[in-house]
Amino acid sequence: MSQTPHPVDETFPAPRLLTLGLQHVLVMYAGAVAVPLIIGRALKLPPEDVAFLISADLFTCGLATLIQCIGFPGVGIRLPVMMGVTFASVGPMLSMAAAPDVGVLGIYGSVISAGIFGIIVAPFISRLLPLFPPVVTGTIILVIGISLMRVAINWAAGGLPTMTRIVDGVAGAFPNPAYAQMQGLGIALFVLLVILGLIRFGSGFVANVSVLLGIIAGAILAALLGLMKFGKVETASWFSLVLPFHFGVPQFHLVPIVTMCIVMIVVMIESLGMFLALGEMTGKPIDQDDLTRGLRADGIGTLLGGLFNTFPYTSFSQNVGLVGITGVRSRWVTVAGGGIMIVLGVLPKSAALVEAVPQVVLGGAGIVMFGMVAATGARILTAVNFNSNRFNLFIVAIAVGFGMITLVSPTFFKNFPDALHPLLESGILMAAVVSVLLNLFFNGLGSAEHARAEAASIAASAEHV
Repeated sequence: MSQTPHPVDETFPAPRLLTLGLQHVLVMYAGAVAVPLIIGRALKLPPEDVAFLISADLFTCGLATLIQCIGFPGVGIRLPVMMGVTFASVGPMLSMAAAPDVGVLGIYGSVISAGIFGIIVAPFISRLLPLFPPVVTGTIILVIGISLMRVAINWAAGGLPTMTRIVDGVAGAFPNPAYAQMQGLGIALFVLLVILGLIRFGSGFVANVSVLLGIIAGAILAALLGLMKFGKVETASWFSLVLPFHFGVPQFHLVPIVTMCIVMIVVMIESLGMFLALGEMTGKPIDQDDLTRGLRADGIGTLLGGLFNTFPYTSFSQNVGLVGITGVRSRWVTVAGGGIMIVLGVLPKSAALVEAVPQVVLGGAGIVMFGMVAATGARILTAVNFNSNRFNLFIVAIAVGFGMITLVSPTFFKNFPDALHPLLESGILMAAVVSVLLNLFFNGLGSAEHARAEAASIAASAEHV
């Protein structure tokens, strides 16, 4: 008798896979291309090299996603994960870009080193599982969702309130004239209403691709209003190979390497939280071996990033929210998404078409998706004992407070040493560290078996949500 596969391993016909995969790509695209744009401009690279950075990034996003989702012996979490460049690396890389003796080749040397470091330490990071009972994982996932809301709100408003421009070789902040314009807000609201309508009145496949259909509807409206610009699509080439070492042989400097390895630890701890969140959302318990394979794939993705002229890679939390909205838990959907990213990487014209979708369109979708991540954290916390163990209330309250520091006040830690900024400026990491320490202080250390049992219990309840 054939055994029904777990929803994570379920396969679909090719047209449905590609449609669901494209939905994941559209959700993550803006974040995926942001880092190469920022770093390329900071390095004062010519436009053709910045365009190459974007193509290389998309190509490597796809490779890293395939490794993470398909899985190979000892590598890959085998969950619906989309991999993208981590924003935790932006600050350190900007500092490296400004250093006269580092530059782009020094950045790639540090990324390669961090990738190798990540592969080596993955088994040690995964042993932290006993530190993550539901009171900790629920808090972290709640903070992830709340933190992402800033991204969604800024998307809906048309970008950040201020824009960084380089004038006479000096970077400065200038007001964004497109921020919070009524037209853009109206488009974001339109996308949100379309998605909610499809979720409420649609069924089956239509409901599963509600986010994609909402984005398409928003893009059509934006095009009719003249907000979609197709100039880059017309000038982009049809095909371009992504080859390793495009800028030359990487250089290795001690301080940048150590800095990027610290960033890698931050990335891996955040990934650990993402993996646990996906385990809860897909109903598949995650054990230490799973975490080791997933974190090792992060390291391999980062190593590939250094080789293919891009940057450190991690699991994109935006796509975790999409899993929650659609209820589609198959990892083969994100495998299809990874394949689409590879195609976009070698077909610059297609990538430019996707890039033409305005941020305001993504904003309406982001509010739904990221809210689902926060709601998942809240659901996990409903299984936590707050009645007879009042200490759990303090764990959640204080950890959420620390997680909100950089969200509410981005310059809160400005007087701390620069070396600590990668650690302090991640609200997710702050919430993780504080919740783990407070749980140890109040409740002590549980066993790995106990942590797995609790995770399995919550995952089983997720099947009925």
